[in-house]
Amino acid sequence: MKHHTTRASRREHGPAATHRLRRQHAAQRLHAEQPALSRSSTQQGRHPLAPPPAPITLTPLVAMDADTDAELLWHIARTAPELRRWLVANPSADAELLEFVAQAGGPGVKDAFDVLFDSMDYDVAWRKRTRRRKSPDNR
Repeated sequence: MKHHTTRASRREHGPAATHRLRRQHAAQRLHAEQPALSRSSTQQGRHPLAPPPAPITLTPLVAMDADTDAELLWHIARTAPELRRWLVANPSADAELLEFVAQAGGPGVKDAFDVLFDSMDYDVAWRKRTRRRKSPDNR
C-alpha cells in the first residue's frame, strides 16, 4: 500500500499535477470572466461560445453586386483573378478598380471590357439618334 501512496504523491507533485493545476486555474478565470463575456456577447447578439460568422464566399454574384463594399471588391481584384471579369460588370466599381483589373488581367477580363465598351458605344449612338429626332432642325 505504501508503494501505491508514494506513487500517488509523486503524481501530485510532478508535471501532470502542475498541468492539472494550470487547467483548473484557467477554468476558474474563465468562470470568473464569464459574466463579462456574456454581457459583451449578448450585446452583439451572439452567444459567447458561438462560432464567428462564416466568411463571405467569393462568387461572381458578390463581384457583380452593386451593394458589395468597395474594400471587398478590391480584395476580389487582388486575390481572385477568376472573378475579375465580373467586377467589370459591377456598376459601383470605380475607375481606379477597373484600371487595376485591366492591368492585372485574368480569365475573361478582355472579353468583359469588350462587352462594356460595346455597350457604351451603343448607348452613345442611341443618345445621338434620340437627340437628332428631338432637335428642332429635323422638324
